[in-house]
Amino acid sequence: MTRTDALPKPTPAELDLLRVLWQIGPATAKQVHQTIQTDRPEMAYANVLRQLQLMHAKGLLSRDESQRSHIYAPVASQDSLQSSLLRELIHKVFSGSGKALVLAALRGHVTEEEKADIERFLDEEKRDDQGERS
Repeated sequence: MTRTDALPKPTPAELDLLRVLWQIGPATAKQVHQTIQTDRPEMAYANVLRQLQLMHAKGLLSRDESQRSHIYAPVASQDSLQSSLLRELIHKVFSGSGKALVLAALRGHVTEEEKADIERFLDEEKRDDQGERS
């Protein structure tokens, strides 16, 4: 499965484990458990293992079974999955309007520092677009 659109939508708990795997790369259940312990010390190893197995069955993860400890890896990249979820959100909540999403996000949900970063990004995009037209 290479198309993110074909992937099931991950639950919040599955997204937590995907974030760990995107951060550390392909890993065993033990490695994922050790990493997630810093933020969620109550999370038992058995729960992590079971969740990884379910995510594999759903098609969110691949699993290398060539060694005793199976290695799990996300099927989709972080950017790819985020883009897919964002497209779905824009379609469902903002009637397909990316502009409406951005305006809603900018109304009180963005810090001044983030706004400055966004302005810099937009300025760079303008310069790039003008350079292409020259």
